[in-house]
Amino acid sequence: MYALRPYQKEAVDQTLKHFRKDRNPAVIVLPTGAGKSLVIAELAKIARGRVLVLAHVKELVEQNHSKFVSYDLSAGIFSAGLNRKDKEEKVIFGSIQSVARAEDNFFEGFSLLIIDECHRVSDDEDAQYVQVIEKLKRYEPNICILGLTATPYRLDSGWIYQFNHRGLMRTEDPRFFKKCIFDLSLRKMIDDGFLTPPIQIDAPVAHYDFSSLKIKSNNGKYLISDIEQVLKDQKRVTPGIVNSIVQMSKKRKGVIIFTASVRHAEEILTYLPKGISQIITGETPNEERDLIIKNFKNQNLKFLVNVSVLTTGFDAPHVDLIAILRPTESVSLYQQIVGRGLRLSEGKTDCLILDYTGVAHNIFSPQIADDKPTEDSVPVEVSCPMCEHVNDFWGLTTEDGQVVEHFGRKCRGAIQDPDSLEIIPCGFRYRFKNCENCNAENDIAAKVCSSCDSLLVDNDTKLREAMGSKDAHILRPDTMTFEKRIDKSGKERLEVRYYDLDAQYLSEIFYINDQIEAKAFYYNFVRMHNRIPELSYEIDTVDKVLGLKKKFRMPLFVIARKHNEFWKIREKIFR
Repeated sequence: MYALRPYQKEAVDQTLKHFRKDRNPAVIVLPTGAGKSLVIAELAKIARGRVLVLAHVKELVEQNHSKFVSYDLSAGIFSAGLNRKDKEEKVIFGSIQSVARAEDNFFEGFSLLIIDECHRVSDDEDAQYVQVIEKLKRYEPNICILGLTATPYRLDSGWIYQFNHRGLMRTEDPRFFKKCIFDLSLRKMIDDGFLTPPIQIDAPVAHYDFSSLKIKSNNGKYLISDIEQVLKDQKRVTPGIVNSIVQMSKKRKGVIIFTASVRHAEEILTYLPKGISQIITGETPNEERDLIIKNFKNQNLKFLVNVSVLTTGFDAPHVDLIAILRPTESVSLYQQIVGRGLRLSEGKTDCLILDYTGVAHNIFSPQIADDKPTEDSVPVEVSCPMCEHVNDFWGLTTEDGQVVEHFGRKCRGAIQDPDSLEIIPCGFRYRFKNCENCNAENDIAAKVCSSCDSLLVDNDTKLREAMGSKDAHILRPDTMTFEKRIDKSGKERLEVRYYDLDAQYLSEIFYINDQIEAKAFYYNFVRMHNRIPELSYEIDTVDKVLGLKKKFRMPLFVIARKHNEFWKIREKIFR
């Protein structure tokens, strides 16, 4: 028999605990190489009723089934690609494509559905997973549904579940999977010795320049045509890149090269050593593909070039060099690619990660749902002043890692009521705009007030209206200055000036000589300009403002209106 690692046992225990009380679909998140097959095997073994284990490719079906039967357990396979259509066994490992076409009586009697690589489950009513689940529920309405994945994030829709067991609200939008009941970080797996340490080398020697690429397709991915145009323009770089890979791999056993397109892969293959190099694409016939993978796993091949077909469901532990020659749209995809080389293998001490794209992700970075606001933004941790939950946001840091500004809008902390199972978000807002009708706090991008349903004017509308008005002056600041001045009556005052590239400026005056004036300064300036909005400062003099000036952010636009003969700032628009 087999022995579960401690984290695998915990994943199983948390699954049992969840379904004893809650029949909402749940997710387990384990990094590539963490042994999801063992977790699946244990759950299938101890389940009281029938178990259906689904995967999207035959390699995963075969891999999970082989692991299960290797422990002297019995199970069937339902997969046309594997030439088997077993129906009677207690445990069935099936491909979603084949199971979706099965006769109705196949779905009878299952009490547990396990979906491997569950980030592929779509909410689309016509999707095969949705159809299969509906058929299973006709026979067993209370069927337990568990998903497993290393990357619980979809480029087209974001997080695949709502609530994380650590008290984190991933999204308030409806999701098929309600809760992540167990997860484990890639870093902890490596630190605990369960995965091979990666050695990441960015842009070694030569590299492509994909900086001009923009995501245009509605699924959150780069267009292949755009990628191929970039590669065509930089064709002379490819031989140098491949030569670099060959040189770096001299003492390596197995090399996987991730390319951007079929044409790109075919070009790369021409520069690799003959006889020990091969290519796999989505167009490779199944029998040929199986033979290539077998030869690679047996180490008869050293270099395996592929186009988006080996990111999941591929297990070759000897791989100790990953070369990335395609731009990756997300941290999740990047981690999937890197994960192909992190499995443990005898004699393997590390895995080289060679990134030739010039736009590498940090292997250990968290997945942040919001778009990266600036080129120099990095993931930062921000504690909530209300619930103390630590959020992952985009932000700016000093060289020593100190956070000087973050772009978080709302705390993602939440709690789950142990009795009703209701998920209650924290709700603290770092950045917000007030409704002019009821003064309620709303997300800065909201169109309608969450409290009174009044329409909220967005920044684009404000700019358009100002541009069309003769009495409005719009300035895009390049510099923001703070100066202490003395008025005619001898009182100190603060003048904040916003200069554009042509040295034109707009300014605003603040007095901070008593408690009332200090409060007015807070509401009219500090609240909007604070680079770390959850922090508060005791400001009761102009000198204190001057000492804190680096704590304040500059707006993207300043809109002023004519007041008598002068321009008076009325609106400030921030990122």
